[in-house]
Amino acid sequence: MLKDIFSKPYSKLFIVGDNSGWSTDDDAKDLKNFAVKLGVPVEIVKRMYLNLPQAVHYTSQFSLLLDNIYKSKNRISVDYYHGNPETQESFRKCFEALKSHQDKITQVRVSNSDMERLIKSIIDPIKVMRIPLGIDTSIFMPQTAENKLKVRREYGIPENTVVIGSFQKDGVGWGEGFEPKPIKGPDIFLKVIEKLKNDVPNLWVLLSGPSRGYVKSGLEKLGIPYRHKYFKESSYVSDLYDALDLYLITSREEGGPKSCLQSMAKGVPLVTTAVGQCKDLVISGENAMMAPIDDVSGLYALSLQALRDQNLREKLINKGLKTVRGNSFDSQLPLWREYLRKLIDG
Repeated sequence: MLKDIFSKPYSKLFIVGDNSGWSTDDDAKDLKNFAVKLGVPVEIVKRMYLNLPQAVHYTSQFSLLLDNIYKSKNRISVDYYHGNPETQESFRKCFEALKSHQDKITQVRVSNSDMERLIKSIIDPIKVMRIPLGIDTSIFMPQTAENKLKVRREYGIPENTVVIGSFQKDGVGWGEGFEPKPIKGPDIFLKVIEKLKNDVPNLWVLLSGPSRGYVKSGLEKLGIPYRHKYFKESSYVSDLYDALDLYLITSREEGGPKSCLQSMAKGVPLVTTAVGQCKDLVISGENAMMAPIDDVSGLYALSLQALRDQNLREKLINKGLKTVRGNSFDSQLPLWREYLRKLIDG
């Protein structure tokens, strides 16, 4: 990277993930691909420690808490997906950092309309651009009966079961995750599954993502069989959707989640709370089913409906695939061209 000291200022994009091996690091890879397609010199780095000056994009809003990033001459860009300052102290700190350092920040990318309104209320709106968390349709392609059977056999899931998926991080920290993250709604997920157990005797749950200890412990107490497969590569996560009959999102707050479009792209009916970009993209009863936040009874009823009504399932799948086409990576290229134009000279 030393050679970039002598490069033309603001001619290259550096992308900094959070080095967790999870979602925001995937965002770094995705943005790099967009930059390459647009002919922008780009590099993913673990940290920025040189005052080049160049353009630097941080994929985590918690990077805003690093005082040293404001001491450089770099053009700073950041992803700010979620984090209502009234719900959590760490979110409040990020919010205040953005507000107090807004003169040092060139661009903010948000993924949903709620966060767009919130961020535009504290900084110059021209600095804020909404680009939803898109979907790579070359990786996430509709499931087939053959692949469904293959994946279930691979993970020891009986053929005649009903499988509900949940692929996220909903435990505190990066350990086992026995302490739940309330904003991800793992308690609501377990309550919905418990109610479904009475109507779906052959119910299974397929989990992915780190720190799922709270949910796994809860499923064991309920006597519901499950499998937990954690893959860091999104291509492998795509395979997990092949085993599903339904995907369930019970979060209280989200930036996406990515599973909203992923489940649609895989042709898996989705039931979700009204959060993040799900709230923007979902027309309940058309491309997915949506209930209010914390509405256990509503999520249960919609899940049961989506599992039992074959005509509804086909409608959700077909309309979901149309939603995906409008939010594919290819369709987002003009948005990223406009976004990077403000960061990169020439």
